[in-house]
Amino acid sequence: MTVSIPELTGDYILDPTHTRIGFVARHAMVTKVRGSFHQFEGTAHLNGTDPAKSTGQVVIKTESIDTGVEQRDQHLRTNDFLDAPNFPDITFRSTEIERKSDTEYRITGDLTIKDTTKPVTIDFEYTGNAVDPYGNLRVGLEGSVTISRKEFGVTWNAALEGGGVLVGDKVELQFDVSAIKQS
Repeated sequence: MTVSIPELTGDYILDPTHTRIGFVARHAMVTKVRGSFHQFEGTAHLNGTDPAKSTGQVVIKTESIDTGVEQRDQHLRTNDFLDAPNFPDITFRSTEIERKSDTEYRITGDLTIKDTTKPVTIDFEYTGNAVDPYGNLRVGLEGSVTISRKEFGVTWNAALEGGGVLVGDKVELQFDVSAIKQS
């Protein structure tokens, strides 16, 4: 059973077992490294009648970064990249939500990485809603945005012998969200 958009109005939390917060970065100029964060919390207030009155925020634990290669993950947690000991969280807090169509939303907010905050705009697709077998109303969203890691103070790199650099500046952040409405 699904409900209409106005009926979605309410408070939600991200379901970490069914949500993926990931990223893709260029490596050695020829391939891509993909990864995700396994520890995060997020809340939202959805207003189905007036989406501009909706809000959302996410807190991601930087130490939970996972690319599938432990040595690389350890390097990403150091000051060369995310500096997890000194900056344990990456945060996003919405400042504006705009409905573009029945299934498209544009969320602008403040993204903070390593104590640097910049505005970013993420285009999301509303993928639907459903009541799960436990009686929870779930809402799905998918979105992504490309950022410059250098703008957030993540500047480490190494020159390649044939030209170019080891790590690309552009990083695509990916969000596959399942949020559960709270009573």
